[in-house]
Amino acid sequence: TNTTFTVETMPSGATVATTNGYGCLATPCTFKMPRKSEFTVTITKPGYKTYTGTVVTKVAGAGGAAMAGNVLVGGLIGAGVDASSGAMLDLVPNPMKVTLEPEGAAAPTSQPNS
Repeated sequence: TNTTFTVETMPSGATVATTNGYGCLATPCTFKMPRKSEFTVTITKPGYKTYTGTVVTKVAGAGGAAMAGNVLVGGLIGAGVDASSGAMLDLVPNPMKVTLEPEGAAAPTSQPNS
């Protein structure tokens, strides 16, 4: 029901806070998170723009096969336990890799098509 979730930044040493109460003082860092949690990640570092991203859940590649096997072996009760516990879910993106933008950096401009 839990999985590891990793945040990596370039440059490293950024602070991470999540809306579900996890955080760290310096990247890279890894948390043990409930598989069924969806949350927002805020990354800050002095001299860089704050980054905010969303982590969602999706059925793991093996989750569908595990669910089918669970129905055959454990019946609907076992399948229901896996579905409610989040055991067949993955957090996406994981790892979360972010390149921080320096403060005061000019926004990219688009060139008109010729």
